[in-house]
Amino acid sequence: MTEEEFLKNYDSTEFQKPSVAVDLVLFTIRNEQLQVLLTERRQYPFIGKQALPGVFVRMDETLDESAQRALYQKTGLHDIYLEQLYTWGALDRDPRMRIISVSYYALVPDSEIPDSEQEKFFPVEEILQREDIAFDHREIIRYGRERIRNKVSYTDIAFSLVPEEFTLPQLQKIYEILLGQKLYKANFRKKIADKIQPTEKLTSGSKHRPSRIYRKKD
Repeated sequence: MTEEEFLKNYDSTEFQKPSVAVDLVLFTIRNEQLQVLLTERRQYPFIGKQALPGVFVRMDETLDESAQRALYQKTGLHDIYLEQLYTWGALDRDPRMRIISVSYYALVPDSEIPDSEQEKFFPVEEILQREDIAFDHREIIRYGRERIRNKVSYTDIAFSLVPEEFTLPQLQKIYEILLGQKLYKANFRKKIADKIQPTEKLTSGSKHRPSRIYRKKD
């Protein structure tokens, strides 16, 4: 038997087929807090409860394409970098049927969030204390927060949350919020020195001493 013949006669019903979904964990920083996007479920199960935005994966699309589709359908956002976070496959994670979820996360500057989505962001620390979040989405959010904390130390992920031009105090605050701890100014500036470049601009209109404005190095 050739491979072509094997595939032609292959019985795809021999094995059970679980459904696959994509769930999005969109983080931003607002009011000096790490916040996450949640939507209110409009159907069972968990009707009326908060959940991460997500979609079922179509047969004709990749996981990344599903994540981008979910991002646009649920928020109107597009062209935002999404990174695969983790695959969730507990047997009882969804009461409807066997559903495996591949989670993605992204950091979105508050300034890029459409006005219609503003009220859908909630402080992460508040959400992690609640017991009424749908499915296993609270654990997905917790895992996403830990992934960010781990990556801040060895990647440029924090720059995803600052404008194109920023001051060093603004950047340090972002790092502190993501890490969940205070940083010493001198140590912080030494650590990021090779990642930034100064502009000719200074802040104005402040009661404090003007601050130099920086950009991320290309």
